Amino acid sequence: MDPCSFVRIIVGNLAVRFPSSSSSSSSEPSVSGINPSTPNCYCKIKFKNFPRQIASVPVTFRTESESETRSSGNISTVAACFSLSKAQIEASLKKPNWSVLSIETYSRDGDNFSGASCGLASASEKLLGRFEVSLDLKAAETKTCLANNGWVALRGCKKGRKSGSDPELHVTLRVEPDPRFVFQFDGEPECSPQVFQVQGNTKQAVFTCKFGARNSNSGDRNQLCSSSMRSEKEQPSKERKGWSITVHDLSGSPVAMASMVTPFVPSPGSNRVNRSSPGAWLILRPDGCTWKPWGRLEAWRESGYSSDALGYRFELFQDGIATAVSASSSISLKNGGSFVIDVTGGNTTAASTPVTSPQGSWDLGSGSSAGSRPASRPGSGSGSDFGYLLPQHPAQSRGFVMSASVEGVGKRSKPEVEVGVTHVTCTEDAAAHVALAAAVDLSLDACRLFSQKLRKELRQQSQLGVV
Repeated sequence: MDPCSFVRIIVGNLAVRFPSSSSSSSSEPSVSGINPSTPNCYCKIKFKNFPRQIASVPVTFRTESESETRSSGNISTVAACFSLSKAQIEASLKKPNWSVLSIETYSRDGDNFSGASCGLASASEKLLGRFEVSLDLKAAETKTCLANNGWVALRGCKKGRKSGSDPELHVTLRVEPDPRFVFQFDGEPECSPQVFQVQGNTKQAVFTCKFGARNSNSGDRNQLCSSSMRSEKEQPSKERKGWSITVHDLSGSPVAMASMVTPFVPSPGSNRVNRSSPGAWLILRPDGCTWKPWGRLEAWRESGYSSDALGYRFELFQDGIATAVSASSSISLKNGGSFVIDVTGGNTTAASTPVTSPQGSWDLGSGSSAGSRPASRPGSGSGSDFGYLLPQHPAQSRGFVMSASVEGVGKRSKPEVEVGVTHVTCTEDAAAHVALAAAVDLSLDACRLFSQKLRKELRQQSQLGVV
């Protein structure tokens, strides 16, 4: 099936420019107290009902940058990013105000950015002005649209200002197509579910998953016990180990696997898996008659204000060696959230987006250097299942890579996985991202307090020494 239509809004290259003190009227507030070497302005970027994003902005003076030009439209510094599905695009067409992006620019005294980061106003903050632009989201489904690239006057903050006395905001605003393959688990990963590819209202089975646990005594990787050999009243073992989930294509061939290689164990004197000793998964792809590492996921439990969170970091492998960290963040154990890998302009795209690799030099979809398009594993029969849809892409490692929905602990979880089309050239590419999504979901259970019982499907492993 074809990929799903998504649109991506990228805001970047922000800067605030003030008139020089000599060009300002004596009746206007002086801006001479602003130190251009210290960012003391910030922007609140709003779009529709998405969470507001906040970015610190550098400051210049008009005399310093009159000759400066930024005309390429490339975004070197990303301040905010919004992604819209086909359904959200269609909804925006019914209400024009849903297509308006707003950037409010504020100045603040001193270097304290904590209040702004929380979205809280303070007496030291002043609204400099607002810039709004209506976006053509429908057109952006098929072509990139440069909605703004240059300086705009920040009017509207004070009436009666003379021409040339307004501060200005530089902003590059780009709206571009971002098609993605969407996959949906039809059950919890530990229940060995099917995985469907979704396109609108159409679903098509593409993978099956097999959950299992490795028996530490016999080494049998995929043995799944149907009953417990000991009473639940017995003291459980203080470790969770040996879990795996294997992804098969429709012919029954294994095309990816997530294997727990480092047990999830509580730190001494506690019932929690701490960051100092995280559990770990290897995400594997078939390579002839063996498995080759594609990525490594570490996970642990972090304390939070309202609820604990699942902390994680993901590393991509290149030629069997872990490269720079591709994602590092946390997900609420109570409310769930999303696991995201997003490399836009070599920087994180929002405060809530995980840290991304600054180099952005590898194709995160295939585990190879950008620009290469490895063939599927011989004999898998999957070489053209996805890759035939894709053009050669000059920078496959940039932009959105993948996201996976994660439900909170105790909730019925059916992960939905989105993968950017430039990171899928064959079935094994898609399967590796699906296996990673399953490992993230299972890590929520692996990081539960050891004083709590696991789900029934996971507690069935107790005779193998896994709880």
